[in-house]
Amino acid sequence: MKNLYTSLISGAAFPLHEKLKGHTTVSVKKAMENSQWWSRAQLEEYRVRRLREFLSAVYAHVPYYQSLFDRLGFAASSVTSVADLQQLPFLDKKIIRENQQDLKADNATRLSQFNTGGSSGEPLVFFIGNSRVSHDVAAKWRATRWWDVDIGDREIVLWGSPIELGAQDRFRLLRDRMFRSTLLPAFEMSETHLNEFIAAIRAMRPRMLFGYPSVLAHIAQHAENNGLPLDDLGIKVAFVTSERLYQEQREKIERRFGCKVANGYGGRDAGFIAHECPEGGMHITAEDIIVEIVDPQGKVVPDGESGEVVITHLFTDDFPFIRYCTGDVASLSTETCACGRGLPMLKEIHGRTTDFIIAADGTVMHGLALIYVLREMEAIRSFKIIQETREWTRVEVVGDEHFSEQHATRIMSGFKKRLGENVTIDVERVEKIKPERSGKYRYVISKVVT
Repeated sequence: MKNLYTSLISGAAFPLHEKLKGHTTVSVKKAMENSQWWSRAQLEEYRVRRLREFLSAVYAHVPYYQSLFDRLGFAASSVTSVADLQQLPFLDKKIIRENQQDLKADNATRLSQFNTGGSSGEPLVFFIGNSRVSHDVAAKWRATRWWDVDIGDREIVLWGSPIELGAQDRFRLLRDRMFRSTLLPAFEMSETHLNEFIAAIRAMRPRMLFGYPSVLAHIAQHAENNGLPLDDLGIKVAFVTSERLYQEQREKIERRFGCKVANGYGGRDAGFIAHECPEGGMHITAEDIIVEIVDPQGKVVPDGESGEVVITHLFTDDFPFIRYCTGDVASLSTETCACGRGLPMLKEIHGRTTDFIIAADGTVMHGLALIYVLREMEAIRSFKIIQETREWTRVEVVGDEHFSEQHATRIMSGFKKRLGENVTIDVERVEKIKPERSGKYRYVISKVVT
């Protein structure tokens, strides 16, 4: 049940805010709350129609795709299925960097420059128009409401990206205060900062939390270690995104905060791809985004099989993302959700392609194969695994007072069993694990090309 203040914010203040910015967020969200209940057949009919419209607009106004379509002899009007996208080549970061100006529509207005956080290397600079922003915000708003919370409910955002933190000008601070959203910079996970985060959460008593799963799990663990209650505040849900959510993190956050965890998947470049509903379904924003799962050879794999996530965002007419390679690994579900929504689902999100380790003999394994070696040791507080080459892997470890050379030997032995007996394993004792430039914490990084 919404209180009066939340109703005024979500029903009046936020819609006015979006209108003044030239966004159609309110009407898009209203349409999405209807279309989420469509049958798969209705949804596919809409997607094919929208795909034709989108590709036609792209051909008419985007120089890069005008040239590409002509070269391929591709006609948007001939599209009768989303599978027809497979006639087009993939788009990647290299292509975007080399064709940035030609990827802008010649009729685009009020384009905003964005960039990725650069956690996997060089940040990607790209552009977004109002239509894309409206649809991404509406998709997030719809998913938020699945959990019986809304814009205007008290919210604490624990974030580490310098992009958001650097954008907090006076207007945004006033807006966030009115919307009852508090942004806390989560770059440093020192004991002092953890205590400050917990004090802020207890003082605000938010209805929802939003942040990286690693950050919320750090806070939950610190609260548990120090007997600090957080499950008596009335928190309804913790929204997590931008990193792989491990089951151990989910359980820790839910246990300590006394609320459910809702996983979200997307990115600044790819858009708001999918979000978890209360029944556990990871629903794709299918009205906006077409998701393909492809193997290393670029072939689309059957539902249920894992591969790289490739997306086409149907509302990026101003700067198109068509068959964009995300670098993420996931699989599509073949099931329907108990919630009754017709939106397709992701079965599992495995992580980044760089979260996979390559053994000396070429065997590809998920980083969890090494993570489990470390998690068995109570003397390890945190860690980071960096595979430099097939022959050399480094492990940064923050240990407690009980950590010894015996632990280091066990790490080396466990890793060699998985990577190869001749692989060099360096265990480096550090005071703390530093986040990536984006503010994210990554447990596994492989620099080895598969």
